[in-house]
Amino acid sequence: MSQTAHKPSHRKPRRSTGHPLLRPGVAGGVLSTIAVTAAAAPSSAEEKDRTTGTIEMHTLTADLTAGAQQAGDATQAVAVRYEAEAARVLAAETAMKKAEARAEAEAERKKAAAKAARERAEREAEARARAARDAERTALATQGTQSTQSTQTAENTDSSGSTATRSRAGSGNTATLISFLKGQVGKSYVLGATGPSAYDCSGLTQAAFRQLGISLPRTSQSQSTAGTQVSLGNLQPGDILYWGGAGSAYHVGVYIGDGRFIGAQNSSTGIVERDLSYDPPSGAVRVL
Repeated sequence: MSQTAHKPSHRKPRRSTGHPLLRPGVAGGVLSTIAVTAAAAPSSAEEKDRTTGTIEMHTLTADLTAGAQQAGDATQAVAVRYEAEAARVLAAETAMKKAEARAEAEAERKKAAAKAARERAEREAEARARAARDAERTALATQGTQSTQSTQTAENTDSSGSTATRSRAGSGNTATLISFLKGQVGKSYVLGATGPSAYDCSGLTQAAFRQLGISLPRTSQSQSTAGTQVSLGNLQPGDILYWGGAGSAYHVGVYIGDGRFIGAQNSSTGIVERDLSYDPPSGAVRVL
């Protein structure tokens, strides 16, 4: 090296071979950086798309879940309403059935009560009738005895008079007898009455036969033996029916034919026309 080499004025200028950026090392580095950047750029875009898609998927899933929950809530609410309505309808039907059952039970109760009342009234009427008959039998027993004694005395005194009475009986007009009896139907029964507005049983028969000029004893007991005893299977219109024993009868009536009779029954019924089956008699006597 020369002694003047270190002096700037004596250095030889270096010659440049090209642009610094085009040097192989620099150029390679720049190109590598560009390549890496280019390669990396698509990867970042895909990652961004995946991230966005995931977020959107999560959002959609959340929306669907919320929608399904709302739909479920709405369905449950509708179901609850339907169940409530069904329960209300069932309760109404049950209440209606109970009301109908109560109405039927009340109707049956009233029907049974009415039937019991009718039966009670019938029993009471029958009891009153029996009591009236018993009272008549008791009250008139003495009268019957006295009447029998009077009749026996009259027969002993004048037997021809008795014969004449029986003779008149045989010529009596049955139609007149029955017509008179039918005309008394509906009048009142009064114990001891002999007409014309009210009768007891023996008072009616006595008044009826008086229309034919036949004089009967006053009481049932005596009337039950006033004529010829006849069987109930051989009755004729005008026969006197009696209830109880002959000579101790407590009730009398008159047979009018066709299985029927007329009699003053009791204070409840008054004078009635009835079938024999209504109150079958014990026996009968014939005075006509």
